Amino acid sequence: MSARPRALPRGVGAALLAAALFGASTPLAKLLLREVDPWLLAGVLYLGSGIGLLGFRTLLRVLGRVPREAPLRRRDLPWLIAAIVTGGGIGPVFLMFGLAGGSATQASLLLNLEGVFTALLAWFAFGEHFDRRIALGMVSITAGALLIAWQPGHGLPLERGALLLAGACLAWAVDNNLTRNISGGDPALIAGLKGSAAGVANLTIALSLGAPLPPVTQALAAGVVGFFGYGVSLMLFVRALRELGAARTGAYFSTAPFVGALVSVVALGEPLSGRLVAGGVLMALGVWLHISERHVHEHAHEALQHEHLHRHDAHHQHDHEPGTPVGEPHSHPHLHAPLRHSHRHYPDLHHRHPH
Repeated sequence: MSARPRALPRGVGAALLAAALFGASTPLAKLLLREVDPWLLAGVLYLGSGIGLLGFRTLLRVLGRVPREAPLRRRDLPWLIAAIVTGGGIGPVFLMFGLAGGSATQASLLLNLEGVFTALLAWFAFGEHFDRRIALGMVSITAGALLIAWQPGHGLPLERGALLLAGACLAWAVDNNLTRNISGGDPALIAGLKGSAAGVANLTIALSLGAPLPPVTQALAAGVVGFFGYGVSLMLFVRALRELGAARTGAYFSTAPFVGALVSVVALGEPLSGRLVAGGVLMALGVWLHISERHVHEHAHEALQHEHLHRHDAHHQHDHEPGTPVGEPHSHPHLHAPLRHSHRHYPDLHHRHPH
């Protein structure tokens, strides 16, 4: 009797789908830049994501399907505001101006640096655990990005466009690590608020600088791209942060450039070079090293009180107060008693312990 294939850890599917949606949005944004100002486009993309997600949540409430996710609390606001400024304000503006000065294929693949920056900040600034396998995976992803960026006879393209793309990646890496701290909350609400605030801010700045309004059809197209490529993608990314931590989610999200490059080759007619393929193989190897990780050891859980969507698994054996939502999964404030055990785990909401 053949063995059953080993299932992927929870959160990996959400991270990969988030990557595919965002990856496809990059060359589509390149097309829109032909008729839309870069700063204005950044605003429309994020506004489309915010309006779409918040509108969807409102529709669910009207239909009587109240989201079961945990609400955002006052203590979450500083993290949310900081994430909006870095990921919703600085990041997309740098991306749009970077796209305006280079090819969409190269831009899509250089955006792998977001995963690298996310991991470095998670490891060294936020204390997230990593081992040799995870480090080798990030080295492979970085090598692939550098190979793709290298141009024979010109060295690394350190012109303005490439530097702007690197700046966008760093801004999103800061955003990812900040958002990890509130990932127990409603992902659609978090992504919707970030998109709406960033969209309004960027639109206001672009219009004050004299950016012309785009045709209605272009604006609607940008809104749709923003809803799926930024809104739904970010919502799935927040779900993955909850289960996997920032560094590993960022690594899986590094598959986004493969989708972006494929769309660029097919839709924009950009060339598929051997160097691009070789760099892609190195990136794929790095992602595989992360996905195939097996981190198991005895660990202690300290007493913890928080709120998030959960089922009554090994980590959620608690009593319920009167009025607690019935059915599973559900969300309510709950207390984790101290616990020591051993199993495969990732730096999720319950496993951010020292090693």
